[in-house]
Amino acid sequence: MSGIGSRLRQERERLGLSQKVFGEIGGVEANAQGRYESGGRAPKADYLSRVAEKGVDILFVLTGSPTPIQLENLSQVEEKVLGNYRAMFKEDQDAIRRLTSTLAEHSWVVHGKSPPIPKES
Repeated sequence: MSGIGSRLRQERERLGLSQKVFGEIGGVEANAQGRYESGGRAPKADYLSRVAEKGVDILFVLTGSPTPIQLENLSQVEEKVLGNYRAMFKEDQDAIRRLTSTLAEHSWVVHGKSPPIPKES
């Protein structure tokens, strides 16, 4: 169970949420959220469904394997961005990841919405 708990914590942290807020999204108290993350308690399907609606990669939480991005669903603009990213050196890719994460967080705050962001590889 510790694997699921650890991955659940990783997803919560990736989304930048506290245990209290994340627990509220899932319909549980912060102490229950803490037990899920420590492996002391297994999350139920309704909880997992609620957090999935807020951008949690449930496949990753349950199996350790992130949900693959469906490349056929990319727009032409997304394909161009991805192509440019892949053409960069690793150091520049790292800078782009940091920049886009910061911009996304800013956008979430400005628009007051939860982040529907896919898992970073």
